[in-house]
Amino acid sequence: MDVDEIDEEEFGFSRNYFLAKELGSSRKKSARKLSEIDLVDEEELRQVAANIEPKHEKEVKHLISSYESSYSNWLFALRCGFALLMYGFGSKKALMEDFATKSLTEYSVVVVNGYLQSINLKQVVITLAELLWDQLKLGRKTTSGSLCKSQQPFNTRSMSDLLTFLDKPDLEVEDCFVCILVHNIDGPGLRDSDSQQCLARIASCSHVRMVASIDHVNAPLLWDKKMVHTQFDWYWCHVPTFAPYKVETKFFPFILAHGGSAQSVKTASIVLQSLTPNAQNVFKVVAEHQLAHPDEEGKFFHTWVSHFYLHFHVCRRN
Repeated sequence: MDVDEIDEEEFGFSRNYFLAKELGSSRKKSARKLSEIDLVDEEELRQVAANIEPKHEKEVKHLISSYESSYSNWLFALRCGFALLMYGFGSKKALMEDFATKSLTEYSVVVVNGYLQSINLKQVVITLAELLWDQLKLGRKTTSGSLCKSQQPFNTRSMSDLLTFLDKPDLEVEDCFVCILVHNIDGPGLRDSDSQQCLARIASCSHVRMVASIDHVNAPLLWDKKMVHTQFDWYWCHVPTFAPYKVETKFFPFILAHGGSAQSVKTASIVLQSLTPNAQNVFKVVAEHQLAHPDEEGKFFHTWVSHFYLHFHVCRRN
C-alpha cells in the first residue's frame, strides 16, 4: 500500500467519523426544558454547601502566611504614594485584613466590602475625613502651628468639600494619611462608572492610601489610562491564595435554587436601571397596558413597533 492510498484511507475514516457524529447528534435532540429542572430551596442549598468539607486547608494557610514577608514592601509602596491592588485566584479578604492588622497599626483604616449589593461611598468619605481630622488633632501640626478650633461637621459637607479636605496640600504633617481597604473593588456594589470614578478620586487624595482586591478577569476594563496611572497609581501584587470565597459569595443567590419573588423583582429592577430613559419609558407603557388589560395575552412585537412608530409621528406633528 503506497502513501497516497494510506492518505486516502485516513481521509475517508475522518470524514465518516464526523458524518457519524453529525447524524448522531441530529437524531438525539433532547425534549427537556430548563423550566423542568427541579430547583431546591436556596436556604437548604446553602446549608448543604456550608457542610462541604474544605480541602487543603493546611496548604492554603501556609500559602497565605508566606506573603507576610512582603508586608514591609507593601507598606513602603503605600508610603511612597502608591495604591496596592491584590489579584490572583482565591479570596484575598483574610490576607488584606492580616496585613492591615500587622502593618497598618499606626494608621486609621476603613474597610469597604465591595461584595455587598449597595455601598454608601459618601459615608465612606465622611469617615475617612473624620479619621484624618482626629490624626491631625493628635499630631498638633499644621502649617499654621495649630488646628482651627471651629470645625464644620463633616456629615454636612458636600462630596467635593470632603475630597478637597482629604487632598489638602497645606496639611503638611509628615506621613499623615488614612487607609481604605476595599474588598472586591470590582464587586456589584462598586462596578458602575460613577462609583469607580469616585474611588479613583479618593485614591488620588494625598492623605489617603488604598489597598484593594479584584477577582474578575475583566476588572481592569473598569478603568481608563488616567485612572490606572494617575489616580489609582496601582502597585500590582500577585497573591493567589486559593482560599474559598465563603464570605463574598454569601450575598449572591445560587443559580440552581429558588430565588423567590423578591429576587425576581430585584433582578428586574437592576435590568431596568441599566436601560436608557427612552427604553425605560417603553417598558413603562407596556406594563401599564398589560395592567389595564389583565385578560389579554399580550401583543406581538411588530404590533408594538407599529404602535410606537405612530405615536412618535403624532407627537412630532403636535
